[in-house]
Amino acid sequence: MSTTAFDPYATMTVTSRHQFLYALNPLAKIAGFAPAMVFLVFVRDLATPAAFLVIAYLLLLIGARITWRLLVLLAVLPLGMAVIGVSFSLWVDTALVNGTAPVVQIGDWTLYSGALQLGFATALRLGAIIALALTGGLTTTGPDLVRASIQQLRVPYRIGYTALAAFRFVPRFGHELSVIRAAHRVRGHHGGRGPFARIARGWGYIVPLLAGAIRHAERVALAMDSRAFGAHPTRTERHLVPFRTRDTIFIALSLAASAAILVAFFPWQLP
Repeated sequence: MSTTAFDPYATMTVTSRHQFLYALNPLAKIAGFAPAMVFLVFVRDLATPAAFLVIAYLLLLIGARITWRLLVLLAVLPLGMAVIGVSFSLWVDTALVNGTAPVVQIGDWTLYSGALQLGFATALRLGAIIALALTGGLTTTGPDLVRASIQQLRVPYRIGYTALAAFRFVPRFGHELSVIRAAHRVRGHHGGRGPFARIARGWGYIVPLLAGAIRHAERVALAMDSRAFGAHPTRTERHLVPFRTRDTIFIALSLAASAAILVAFFPWQLP
């Protein structure tokens, strides 16, 4: 029997052969930049997080499918960093930066360049960590991450498939909510307009949504019991998430690039 029938990546549809992030093992995308994300917590310069931010943007633009959601995230992230940078600059203790050049002065209050540097260094660190996380988060599904954890990390399937069932609850809740809203509209339960009417309608969705969730949980529990879930220490995997040579190469290249950036800028050097 051909092994491609069990490979979820073999039939994954991409618009270009260059969109390689979807074909990588989820654990490879985590392991490749996890050390860099840890180091970014401790750096204090501007160049190091900016370099990681550029790498993350290049990976997403080259290796991921270009969608409106991706473009919105890539556009909103710099705006969020600008807001965080300015906000953090206003909170910096002036006693720490009063030796730097003043940028804005209003009455007795002065904004120093050192405060801006500290604020935007923090914003760049947060933005770089988020962007590196998006390289795997936007190109990986929850079920594949669970399956890879079970197959490569040897996570007990009782824990992994319980998490997989939890992932399946999220879209189910969305479907149930849309059905409940449609039923309320058919019965004329609009409740008027305005914020208070919206809150009242939302409160009316809680009970039927909980009832639907309980029914769905019972069906899932019966299905798992009928398949002898937990009766044996291991189970046969229907979908394989293989760890290939390309995953090893991606991890090696990611670690090498991270090490090169840290060595080149050496963000812990003394002033």
